[in-house]
Amino acid sequence: MRIGEAVRQRILELCEERGISVNKLSTISGVTQSTVNNIISGRNRSATVSTVKKLCDGLEISIEDFFRSELFRNLEQEIK
Repeated sequence: MRIGEAVRQRILELCEERGISVNKLSTISGVTQSTVNNIISGRNRSATVSTVKKLCDGLEISIEDFFRSELFRNLEQEIK
């Protein structure tokens, strides 16, 4: 798995755990709906750390908690 896919899956997982939609996450985090939709759809495969931090703030978790997931173990090499 590549980092973009892991980020996408983690966002969806956290939204499901909290019972919120991706659109609601956009609203509470201050990240534009188009940016969040692009991450979720895979059009944006490299969300910035700043964007991930804003999403974490909306979810009321630390960035450390965001990346503390099995999804981020054994990621594929990005540079080949």
